[in-house]
Amino acid sequence: MGPGGSSSRGMGVREVVVRLRALDACALSDALDRLGIDDRVATGLVPFTGPATIAGRVVTVELGPPPAPEAGRHLGAAAVDASTGDDVIVVAHQGRQDCAGWGGNLSRGARQRGAAGTIVDGAMRDVDEARNIDYPVFATGATPRTARGRAVEHRWGGPVTIAGVAVDAGDYVVADGTGVVFVRAAEIAEVLAVAEAIAATEATMAASIEAGQPVSTVMGASYERMLD
Repeated sequence: MGPGGSSSRGMGVREVVVRLRALDACALSDALDRLGIDDRVATGLVPFTGPATIAGRVVTVELGPPPAPEAGRHLGAAAVDASTGDDVIVVAHQGRQDCAGWGGNLSRGARQRGAAGTIVDGAMRDVDEARNIDYPVFATGATPRTARGRAVEHRWGGPVTIAGVAVDAGDYVVADGTGVVFVRAAEIAEVLAVAEAIAATEATMAASIEAGQPVSTVMGASYERMLD
């Protein structure tokens, strides 16, 4: 799906991303629960740098051991060059901690392209560099050890697995301090509508608590049935 292309039920990518960025991971996870959609929450990925909340359309990169199927460019570079301001680069590094699946110059390139951020299922490096340019990277760890000779790009723009979750290019993601939630492109319209309703209910409840209502009253029987 190209930049600005059509998404599910006639929504454009820009509309989807704007609506996603008004939500958090919890609202999306609750929406998936209400809809009976499993295996969309990726655990163990935390924000190492930049703003702690990112959302957008997924651009995928799959790494693996050498040799590279296509030599001549550094891992992730093609995905960076193809990214737009609506995109999150998602790197399948199989949870590896022995070498980095993302580094400083990639962060700089992605920031220049306007990408919303990067999610790495594995270690990153150049943490301080990414932090200094305020580029968001979620990862499972950090290491100074280079990928050179240890990991290469096998492909980009295809299906990957991130922390046990099957993800495809063109899917959507929200990542924040609580966790990372993916939504399939074909399900985004329904999930968004339910997540927005849940978020509105939660906001009303929060306002009631701030106004002095007992939390036991606000979070009563109706709260327990909210995902039914």
